[in-house]
Amino acid sequence: MTTTTTPRADLAPAPTSALSLARTTATAARVLRQLRHDPRTIAMLILIPCVMLLLLRYVFDGSPRTFDSIGASLLGIFPLITMFLVTSIATLRERTSGTLERLLAMPLGKGDLIAGYALAFGALAIIQSALATGLAVWFLGLDVIGSPWLLLLVALLDALLGTALGLFVSAFAASEFQAVQFMPAVIFPQLLLCGLFTPRDAMHPVLEAISDVLPMSYAVDGMNEVLRHTDMTATFVRDALIVAGCALLVLCLGAATLRRRTV
Repeated sequence: MTTTTTPRADLAPAPTSALSLARTTATAARVLRQLRHDPRTIAMLILIPCVMLLLLRYVFDGSPRTFDSIGASLLGIFPLITMFLVTSIATLRERTSGTLERLLAMPLGKGDLIAGYALAFGALAIIQSALATGLAVWFLGLDVIGSPWLLLLVALLDALLGTALGLFVSAFAASEFQAVQFMPAVIFPQLLLCGLFTPRDAMHPVLEAISDVLPMSYAVDGMNEVLRHTDMTATFVRDALIVAGCALLVLCLGAATLRRRTV
């Protein structure tokens, strides 16, 4: 009687396809425990946007209206950038160390893993956005006509978008240096075309059309809606939904492109 040897890869538990709340929260708790032992990363996540806003306020100390005109936009941009950097590097570090491969060899789906990371970094994003918004509005005197809570909402959505983008690009980087190299390709074009430096309708038509499909453009537009209107407008709701939808779409793409083996 001939026996057939089963390859070791076939012995691994079959990946689960359904998203599980228990597995997602367990993944998020593990990520938060790891971050607790990395105070420099926590400091970067929480303090850097506040420090940059403080620096910006006193750069325009002689022209407070300039700070009012761009401060709200940067309140959303700074969290996006910091969350993108930290998330992409942290995820890549787990993949290159083999931790990610060992986790995916367990009954843990890609969706559970991505959702767990998003939940963990999203919790930090809430703290980050609340501190930055509070600092800008109540300490630095950012003049806002609308509700500061709407500013906080957009800042939080931007931070979640940065988390989603960081998780997505980490699948295509082979080292932490390469992860950082994605920033000029992913973040800088959005920064230039989002309407921060000049109104988007004043750009070349080609650049305006490109800016219309970039999520950061709608984050800046949403912040500007809060600056100019006392109530929540339909445009603000549209902008917030687009940013949230883009974050969800990128998270789904991140789960789809996540490799089960480290190359």
